[in-house]
Amino acid sequence: MPQRTVSLRNQILCAFFTALIAVGAFLRVPVPMVPFTLQFLFTTLAGILLGPRLGALSVICYLLLGLVGFPVFAAGGGLAYVFQPSFGYLIGFCLGTYITGKIAAGCPNPSAKRLFAAGLGGLLAVYTLGMVYFWAISRFYLGDAITVPTLLLYCFLLPVPGDLLLCVTAAALGRRLLPIIEQTRRR
Repeated sequence: MPQRTVSLRNQILCAFFTALIAVGAFLRVPVPMVPFTLQFLFTTLAGILLGPRLGALSVICYLLLGLVGFPVFAAGGGLAYVFQPSFGYLIGFCLGTYITGKIAAGCPNPSAKRLFAAGLGGLLAVYTLGMVYFWAISRFYLGDAITVPTLLLYCFLLPVPGDLLLCVTAAALGRRLLPIIEQTRRR
């Protein structure tokens, strides 16, 4: 099996997006149960600009930083954070970034429409994993029998309009930034 190495340029880009995702956790609008943050914007941009593998790697680095104790998550950090109901959204960011990157990288010079669709694909993964995890932790760990209508209201209906706007923003930024990223690859 050939060994893959990550170039210094790609390591720097991954570190940059790891930092952006951490900063995005603190740029938030308080919403009950699951805070609305800018993390989704930065994870989506990581998928669009870095591709599926490096984009997901930047999210994995962010998750590892938080799990070892750095307070980079919206409500702190540490291994016990896996018992927070909203942790499923963080796991979803990893899969969502990969899916976004796969869809965006599917053709050279993707259109804004394709980048928006890539963001939607990632958003679907984030919400699917996030809501299932939220329900399971609430029910089985916290002993809170959250109802499906309550889950849908607080974990989907309230935050999704903002995240759809972030999909549009990521598509517009991605269209402008992809040529710049491509230029640096050729150097």
